[in-house]
Amino acid sequence: MRLRNIPGAIEIIRKHPNYIAEPENYRGKWAEYFANTNPLQVEIGSGKGKFITTLARQNQNINYIAIEKFAAVLLKLVKKIKDENLTNLAILHEDAENIEQIFEPGEINKIYLNFSDPWPRKKHAKRRLTNIRFLEMFKKLLSDDGVIAFKTDNHDLFGYSIEQFELAGFLMDEITYDLHNSPLAEYNVTTEYEEKFISQNMPIYALIAYKSNTHPKSI
Repeated sequence: MRLRNIPGAIEIIRKHPNYIAEPENYRGKWAEYFANTNPLQVEIGSGKGKFITTLARQNQNINYIAIEKFAAVLLKLVKKIKDENLTNLAILHEDAENIEQIFEPGEINKIYLNFSDPWPRKKHAKRRLTNIRFLEMFKKLLSDDGVIAFKTDNHDLFGYSIEQFELAGFLMDEITYDLHNSPLAEYNVTTEYEEKFISQNMPIYALIAYKSNTHPKSI
């Protein structure tokens, strides 16, 4: 689906107080930006922002970073917090390809991958955020007790992703083919896409992958 260009979207986003223009300047210094040493959690592909903004409101003791590469989509996220003072949320207009320029090894506690583009053609497999190429990058950036939470509506992508997490050396013991009828549902925060799928009685696939043997029960 082609995203509609919204004139002035980038300018509006850049004026928002939560927007970070040059995030690479904070690499290894995100604790300084947030002025605390709270855990750092990152959503890659934040979309319209319901998920990350909900978490930021609910958990003031956690720092969140929303990464989205499409300005037209990021604009919707910005509008969700237009009149709020969410000091524990930073917004980045970036591509996941640049993530190692933004964070240093061990700096992130948790990464969320929600309904990432499945890139169904085999020739595009390396573009999938759960391809081993990306997972190895993410693994370097995670703390020793770091975790990746992954959700999708795409059955083929889910099966592929399980294989890739295993190849990348992640540990998984929480894999579900029906998230909303699983123990993980207790901790789940929905996205806009997810609510649409729920209304259509479509199953949501989810897993939690751990860098080590630490098992925080949340998604």
